[in-house]
Amino acid sequence: MTTIYDIAKRTGYSPTTVSKAFNNYSDVREKTRQEILRTAREMGYLPNAHARTLTTKKSWTLGVLFVEGTGVGIRHPFFGAVIESFKQVAVAKGYALMFISKDVGGKQSGYLENCRIHGVDGVVVFLSDYEDPYFQELLESNIPTVILDYETTQSHTVCSDNIAGALQAVEYLTSLGHRRIAHISGGENTFPGKQRENGYKAAMKQHGLKVQEGYVSVGAFYSLESGYAAMQSLLELPERPTAVFASGDLLALGAVMAAKDKGLAVPADISVMGYDDIELARYVTPALTTIRQDTANLGTRAAEILLASIDGNRQGMEALVLPVEVVVRDSCAPPGNE
Repeated sequence: MTTIYDIAKRTGYSPTTVSKAFNNYSDVREKTRQEILRTAREMGYLPNAHARTLTTKKSWTLGVLFVEGTGVGIRHPFFGAVIESFKQVAVAKGYALMFISKDVGGKQSGYLENCRIHGVDGVVVFLSDYEDPYFQELLESNIPTVILDYETTQSHTVCSDNIAGALQAVEYLTSLGHRRIAHISGGENTFPGKQRENGYKAAMKQHGLKVQEGYVSVGAFYSLESGYAAMQSLLELPERPTAVFASGDLLALGAVMAAKDKGLAVPADISVMGYDDIELARYVTPALTTIRQDTANLGTRAAEILLASIDGNRQGMEALVLPVEVVVRDSCAPPGNE
């Protein structure tokens, strides 16, 4: 059985250095660590998780908190992409992920109790009921947390610039000549949905455009179905919009389906623009013009901030806002007739 002493002998480093490399000590150079890890893999060495926990006083486990009423959120391709990039960084640093629930052993307790039972080193929050007392209890504890797509001074946060994204969307549509621009909102109950709606309204005001009655239609839970229903209500308005900016790509794709079922062509009769740039957006017909969020960077930075916080390398709470950009494809065009 291979030991750290065998690896030390093979690499020429001391057993202490080898041990520190396995446990991600900051005083071991990354090049040295990678060399030791590569040699360990070649020699078939598997570090003992229990021994590593005793040595470092860590569980080497990160909690993932994801609560969403309908259960569709975790399957949304945007969150899937962010979780994947978060996981890649965490796993590379030796951490495992586990989902956090309020149900422990069949009885409802709380997130904090679940975290204590499993001894997680930190928690990443993708979606939650932010008014839940159990969630607040977790934020007020000494367990490091980072939250995606939210704003609070109680935790590290990472999000895209939602307001700027909405401004860019309206700016692009007005550059094509649109004046009657409607919005399918993600709803007041979500932080990004509220910000994007505010950004849309601010952009319309900047361009001297009126948000007509009924021009903001709510698409709950960012689903295809709610996008379809929201677009149906917009198409029934006395003065139909010539362009629709949706708060998410699935909402936009649902809107395109509703327009087609109404006998309208996209973008000849009505333009549709999304938000997220999920992978599917480029493959549908017409390919979706959208606002791109950098999912890889969102997950990566969230992981880096959380791990640094666990290691005590973060002073205060960091609120990171990442830029977004317009991705022009085929679902938007100048209006035919105003």
